[in-house]
Amino acid sequence: MTVDAVVDGRGICVLVVEDNREVGAFSTQTLEELGYGTHWVENAEAALATLAEKPVTYDVVFSDVVMPGMNGVELGREVRRLYPGLPVVLTSGYSHVLAQESDHGFELLQKPYSVDALSRILSRAASKRRRRTASE
Repeated sequence: MTVDAVVDGRGICVLVVEDNREVGAFSTQTLEELGYGTHWVENAEAALATLAEKPVTYDVVFSDVVMPGMNGVELGREVRRLYPGLPVVLTSGYSHVLAQESDHGFELLQKPYSVDALSRILSRAASKRRRRTASE
């Protein structure tokens, strides 16, 4: 991987929703090294509470699909309903889950993912929000 293959995340704030502590820590550390601002919560309920407190802080929600309680697809639908225009990127290590959920209109990233793939998909999602916000 070349240095210019990774997208610079400066100016982009990501709400990371991941119930696995090791994966959550890895994701946030990786994103911070790429310049992204991050806030990590361990479940969908905490994500919704965080968004309610500071709805304009985040440029993209990056969520695991398979979590206890509300899953990532349900979270994505709720984010879409409450915060139209806030992009949601879902990730899962279960390919059958991704195949089943592929019709919900969310970007999907297969685990394990590379730093390059993560940075590109989040940057692309965040840029869609910025274009939408600028045109409103």
